[in-house]
Amino acid sequence: MNRGADRLLALVLLVIGVGCFAMLRLAQGDASIATSFASMRSVALFVAGVVCVIGALLFFAGLLPGRPNQLSGTPLFGRAAEAQNPGRPRLRQAFLVLPAIVVLALLADHFGPWRGAGPGAEVAVPNKPKAEPKGQDIAGVPPDLAAPPTPPSSPPVAIPPEPTPPVQATNPPEPAPPAPPQPPDVALAPATPPPEAAPPPAPATPPQAELPTPPETVAPLPPAEPPLPTEPDGHRDAVVWLAVSADGRDIMSASTDRMIKLWDIAGKRLIRNLGEHKDMARTALFMPDGATALTAGDDGEVVLRKLADGTVLHVFSSGQNGGVRKLAISRDGKRAVSGHDTGNVIVWDLVNKSALHVMTGHDWPTSTVAISPDGTRALSGSIDGTLKFWDVESGKQLRSWHGHEQGTYGAVFTADGHHVITGSGDYTIKLWDLDTFRELRRFEGHEGTVYTLALSADGKRLASGSLDGTARLWNVDTGNQIAMFDSRTGPIYAVAFAPDGTLLTGGDDRTIRDWPATGDGEILFAGAPQ
Repeated sequence: MNRGADRLLALVLLVIGVGCFAMLRLAQGDASIATSFASMRSVALFVAGVVCVIGALLFFAGLLPGRPNQLSGTPLFGRAAEAQNPGRPRLRQAFLVLPAIVVLALLADHFGPWRGAGPGAEVAVPNKPKAEPKGQDIAGVPPDLAAPPTPPSSPPVAIPPEPTPPVQATNPPEPAPPAPPQPPDVALAPATPPPEAAPPPAPATPPQAELPTPPETVAPLPPAEPPLPTEPDGHRDAVVWLAVSADGRDIMSASTDRMIKLWDIAGKRLIRNLGEHKDMARTALFMPDGATALTAGDDGEVVLRKLADGTVLHVFSSGQNGGVRKLAISRDGKRAVSGHDTGNVIVWDLVNKSALHVMTGHDWPTSTVAISPDGTRALSGSIDGTLKFWDVESGKQLRSWHGHEQGTYGAVFTADGHHVITGSGDYTIKLWDLDTFRELRRFEGHEGTVYTLALSADGKRLASGSLDGTARLWNVDTGNQIAMFDSRTGPIYAVAFAPDGTLLTGGDDRTIRDWPATGDGEILFAGAPQ
């Protein structure tokens, strides 16, 4: 057999081997390897393919020569004869016969009368449970929100409460498990699964006594808060500012209802409406002369008014600087400082009725301003928590620092002018040293934005009002809380000290209250009916 014939046989064996693997793939489809070897047919195809490929490699490499013929000049004896390759005729014959057997077997399998449903045909399994569709909604819940399915197991036995006797739960019959894979070297005919055993009859459940339905219970409702008193002359919306006159007789209030009102403390009555802003009123301050007041609001106007009848004496317009968030005046009544929506701070010359400086620097709306007792310095705070220190006469910024994590909504100078106290949306109150700009003390306890601050006349007590609905008194020297007053009716936006040292508050409930050292506050001036 020459070399060319061996290579031709190698090609034939390779084609047959590849055909066996192809048939194996078609027969099993996308099944896994473990599933593919569960039948004898698949094993036979795999073994035949492997043997044919090995034979092709051996023939191609010339490792299966036949018994050689006598070549010219080759001795028939001695060492040369012993060294000749005797050939592998039996192994060669086996690899020659194998392809024919494989081809005949494949033809018989494909065209024989015993051919079954075809390669990969699915065999019906009796009582095969239906697969649940993937992504099926559970009680209307989308698939991605539905709870994961419970793994198949026997349902739990329900145990009713005593004294009802327990009821035995009957498990439903489970589907027959699939037949285990057969050993590859034994061919078995498809076995018919044994009939399912009928479930044992459930024991008769003794009749249960019908339990009486327990009566419905309802938690007692908390006692309803008595309705707040009202008066026609009261504010129609939240009270956001309170100021007490120098003689201690009157209170001036500003409200988001746009009105400025003047009240008689001792007589507990409204003296008069001082005027109305075009938008919500924010601040109302007594001038040092005791005869006029300076008010401001979201309409961008700072208005000088007569206390006697509310006559408007002068209007300072902020123009493009926006609404006036807060306003402060010097003790001598010559200067006023206002903070605006645009973040600008304006110094007003109250004597010459003009704007002295427009100071820029805040990137966000200015939410608080304060003037030092000597009138030479001013502090402003923004809703981003930054604080700025200004020279009033020159308009120069002296210092800027990030004082709070949230906006600053209240600021007061101490009597010495070297310290300032600020409240914030981060729920804290801080005492600052204006010589070093360091935080000296922190007052903590509020659970909401600290919106307003006020110092007592002696400078020893600090009052704070918060959106948490409480007002609190603090010891300035120690930072300790002295008292807490809970309005129980919403945020407190304004605080001030009455002439007798008690605390006055105004807030979301439209009222102005006086709080004694202990107990509930007394409503001095009620809000208008809604």
